[in-house]
Amino acid sequence: MSKIVKLENIEGKHLMIQGGQVLLDSDVAEIYGVETKRINEAVKNNPAKFPDGYLLDLSDESWESLRSKTSTLKEAGRGKH
Repeated sequence: MSKIVKLENIEGKHLMIQGGQVLLDSDVAEIYGVETKRINEAVKNNPAKFPDGYLLDLSDESWESLRSKTSTLKEAGRGKH
């Protein structure tokens, strides 16, 4: 995962959750061209490499809101491919 990430690959992927900008693990995986489980394994196996606040625990309410938003975004984007 030493690939250089270009800003245009990140734009439009961030979400506002709990007052901060975040990227979903699936979007980070897409940016780096790996499976989502590889991102999660890296975080689990190398916690010292990730700063405090890198991971965010979502409340049930926040998770439902996120699922609703991402589902709506994916539906809206289908006609653009």
